[in-house]
Amino acid sequence: MPYRNTKRRKDGSLYTSPFYKISIRSNGKRLQQTTRATTLKEAKRLEAKWKNEIWNQQAFDVEPEHTFMELVLRYLTETASVKRSHNTDISRTRVLDKYFGRGFVINYLSKRHVSEYINSRRDDGVSNKTINKELSLFSTAIKYAQENWDWKVSNPISGKRLEELEGPCRFLSHEEAEALIVEAGEGLPVGNGHLPEYLKDFIILGLHTGCRSGELLGLEWKRVDLQANRIRLEAKHTKSKKARTVPLNRNAREALLNRQQEQARQSLDSPFVFVHTNPRWLGQRIGDIKNAFASACKRAGIEGCTPHTLRHTCASWLVMAGRPLIEVRDLLGHSTVKMTERYAHLAPENLVDAVSSLENRLHFGSTPDDNNKVTGEENHQVLEFTDENWWARKDSNLRPMDYESTGSRKKLN
Repeated sequence: MPYRNTKRRKDGSLYTSPFYKISIRSNGKRLQQTTRATTLKEAKRLEAKWKNEIWNQQAFDVEPEHTFMELVLRYLTETASVKRSHNTDISRTRVLDKYFGRGFVINYLSKRHVSEYINSRRDDGVSNKTINKELSLFSTAIKYAQENWDWKVSNPISGKRLEELEGPCRFLSHEEAEALIVEAGEGLPVGNGHLPEYLKDFIILGLHTGCRSGELLGLEWKRVDLQANRIRLEAKHTKSKKARTVPLNRNAREALLNRQQEQARQSLDSPFVFVHTNPRWLGQRIGDIKNAFASACKRAGIEGCTPHTLRHTCASWLVMAGRPLIEVRDLLGHSTVKMTERYAHLAPENLVDAVSSLENRLHFGSTPDDNNKVTGEENHQVLEFTDENWWARKDSNLRPMDYESTGSRKKLN
């Protein structure tokens, strides 16, 4: 019989869950599951369906039907505490839900469904890279269910990956960067009338450190060393899960000092570098900067620019300044140099220098000493004394000088 849980709060009042749960015994074990149903009639229907599925599975080894919503809801719930991309997974799940629908039974998922989804997303103008990420989430959830919940469902998405063409990375010119910094420091007044400068400092730090947005917004003062001019990112703060130290140049250091002085002026005691100065959220950590950043880009007349563009800009400027890709990789914290190679085309002069190093290094035939160089006329005479059919002989790996001596010996004999 379906039931609803009732718990007593700390204040002594009772709380009853709006959702019914069902409890069934199977093979001596009690199985409990929430129905997400708010009416007793719907909960009884789901209870009967569940009992029937368990019976079929035990008697005939028939896999019960699993819906798309059942899969993703349970997967997102169980991985919320271990996946850093949880919020991104939720966004991609919404996209998948628009096509497959909550009631789609994944037991019948086929390659045809996958192909139709790909065509639908392409019609929306979505890139192959985005489609791959969405299908990868779906495939990962199915694999998780197979390994952890013993679901016997097929995974037609596994191994299906669209070709991703490497496109140019958007980066800012020095003029665009200067215009963006100016507009970020001249935003609309908030609170008590002062201009919020955290966006300006955020942009300067992004341009001069190459850190990701999440790494900067989550930066704590205890990991900032202004004496040694560096910030420390632990493994739990980075996408690659590898700790790294980021050096600070003069501009980046001044941006951090501005944040420190602003917090001291408003008597804020926060462990984070970037906090709200607006009285409405005073002292709270800034969780997202996309809207403020987009507004500054609009005022500056810059298109196709996001906070992550600051990271691309830092890497691009370094490569154009002639810094080795290995140094850029270490500064940005890429897991492999392959990620950094996307910026290699910004320094074509390095390839010119590479092929120039081959000049005047090719020698044909023997390489005599500089003091006994053989002229072209003498070389011609040497070849005249060699066997005309030297190329067809078994000892054709001999050098021309060796053929001369071989041919001479034949004439003497």
